[in-house]
Amino acid sequence: EQDAAHAVLIRAVEPLSGTATMLERRGFTSVKTQLTAGPGVLSKAMGIFRRHDGTDLCAPDSPIWLTDDGFRVQHKAIKIGTRVGVEYAGADALRPWRFSIQNHAWVSRAKGSGH
Repeated sequence: EQDAAHAVLIRAVEPLSGTATMLERRGFTSVKTQLTAGPGVLSKAMGIFRRHDGTDLCAPDSPIWLTDDGFRVQHKAIKIGTRVGVEYAGADALRPWRFSIQNHAWVSRAKGSGH
């Protein structure tokens, strides 16, 4: 459907493995939240490039995939808000489509927001 959302933007992750490679890709010498905070730097740290656009994350032969490691977040710890930097989206910019873990150190912050 034209003009309908067809993707999820992951803005930040807490690296649990592969940190040495991520540090090298970002030119960092130590792990800090800025390593993967923001969609562009997150992609760079994880080695994801424009050539991966449209990649099926569920395909068995995909170069990028998602797995369920069993980690669960309590419902009350999920913070829901509006998205960041999408003012151009009109009314859709106000939809509650930003999800994060409440007070988690690795959640990317809106510039100038402090949260």
